[in-house]
Amino acid sequence: MAEEGKETFDADRAGALVKELRECFDNGTTKSYDWRVSQLESIAKMVDEREKDILAALHQDLSKPEHEAFVSEVKTSMTTYPSSAEIVSEPLGVVLVISTWNYPFMLSLEPVIGAIAAGNAVVLKPSEIAPATSSLLAKLLEEYVDNTAIRVVEGAVAEASALLEQKWDTIFYTGSGRVGRIIMSAAARHLTPVILELGGKCPAVVDSDVNIEVAVRRIIAGKWGCNSGQACIAPDYLITAKAFAPKLIDTLRSELKVFFGENPMESKDLSRIVNLYHFTRLSKLMDEDKVSDKKVLGGQRDENQLKIAPTIFLDVPEDSLIMEDEIFGPLLPILTVENLEDSFAVINSKPKPLAAYLFTNNEELKNNFVKNISSGGMLINDTILHVTVSGLPFGGVGESGMGSYHGKFSFDAFSHKKAVLYRSFEGDTPTRYPPYTPGKLKLLKTLISGDIFSIILALIGRSKD
Repeated sequence: MAEEGKETFDADRAGALVKELRECFDNGTTKSYDWRVSQLESIAKMVDEREKDILAALHQDLSKPEHEAFVSEVKTSMTTYPSSAEIVSEPLGVVLVISTWNYPFMLSLEPVIGAIAAGNAVVLKPSEIAPATSSLLAKLLEEYVDNTAIRVVEGAVAEASALLEQKWDTIFYTGSGRVGRIIMSAAARHLTPVILELGGKCPAVVDSDVNIEVAVRRIIAGKWGCNSGQACIAPDYLITAKAFAPKLIDTLRSELKVFFGENPMESKDLSRIVNLYHFTRLSKLMDEDKVSDKKVLGGQRDENQLKIAPTIFLDVPEDSLIMEDEIFGPLLPILTVENLEDSFAVINSKPKPLAAYLFTNNEELKNNFVKNISSGGMLINDTILHVTVSGLPFGGVGESGMGSYHGKFSFDAFSHKKAVLYRSFEGDTPTRYPPYTPGKLKLLKTLISGDIFSIILALIGRSKD
C-alpha cells in the first residue's frame, strides 16, 4: 500500500522521468570528463562524510554489525592480503548460432570459429533463404569437424522454433530486428544471454570539401558493390548540403556507369535480389506515391531475373516507407540539409545504426561526428572497411544489436571471464572474525588507511590521538 500523501509513481511519471534523463543525456552533460570525475568524487565524499548514517541504516535494515558493514559495504577490504588473482576464460557451454542469407558462408563460419576457439559445443542453423550454401555448410562441417561437438541443423521456421525451445548457454543471431526480438524473447525464458547482430539505417554524410570521385567510388563499393545493397553495413541513405547535391548526383551517375555500364541490368558485376519476396518489398518502396517522383537515377527492374538497377532518390519525405526501415537493397535516398551539422539531428532522430559514415576533410566535423553520433561502428572517408580490421570489435548498439565479435572479440563473446583469487593459509588475521570489538574495528580501519605509522601504533594498542 502506498504511503498516505505520497504521490503514486505510475507509468506517466516514469515516462516523464525517462524523458528528462534523455534530454539531459542528449545535451551532452554526462559526456564531459569533468562531469564524470566530479560525480565520482562526490560519491566518494558522500560515503566518507555519511559513513555513520550508512552504518546506522544497514543496522536498522539487517542488524548488520558495524564491523561487518564497514568491511563489506563501506570500504575496500584488505582482508584478502596476501593473495594473488587471475581471470580465467572458460567456455560458456553449448551455443546456438543462427546465421543469415546475405553473406551465408562468412557469417555462418565466423561466429562458429569464435565459439570453437573459446571451447564451446556448437549448433549452427544456416539460413534457408540461401539453400545451396546451407547444404554445403552441412556437408562440409560433417566431413571436416568433430560432429560430436559441432553440428548443423538445416531448415526454416519450424526447425528454428524447435531449436529456440531448448536451453542454450548463449545464442548468436545475425539478421533482422524483427526476428531478433523473437529470439530474445525465446532466450528470456531460460535467462540465456544473446548476441544480436542486426542492422538499421546506416547514414553516410558527404561534405563538399572531399575528393568527390574517390568518395563516390567508395560509396558505390559499399552500397552496390556489397551484394547490391543487401548488407547490414551498406550505406542506407546519404546526407549532404543542398547546394552540393547536384554535383554529388552527377558524380554518382558517371561513376555508376563506369562500374556497371550503360545498362546495369546486363552487368555481371551486380548481384540480384535474393528472392521474390524481397524484390516485391523493394518495388513497393520505389512505387510509393511519396517517392516515385523523387527518383533521379535508375529504377529499372526485372522480376524474372530478380534484378533492380542502382536507383537514387532526392529529398524523399521522412515519413515515406523507404525512410522508415532498413532498405537492404540497391535503393539510395539522398537527403539535403542547409548546413552539414544539421545532419546530426537527422541521424539522431532515428534508431542507432550499425554503422555511420562521414566523408570530409574538416577535422572539427570529424571530431563532432565521432563525439555526437552513436553507432555500432564508424568509418571516416570510406565505407564498410572497418569490419575487416580484426583488432576492432564489430557489433551494434541499441536497435542495431548487442554484443560484438571479430578476432579476439569473437573469443571473448563466447567466453565467461571467471575471476579467481588464490590465498595461502599464511597471513590470517583475527580482525575479520567475530567477536567484533572496537579494537578490531580500529585496527581494520587503520590497515585500510595505508598509513604505516598508524598501523604500527594500532598493532601495539596505541593511536595518534
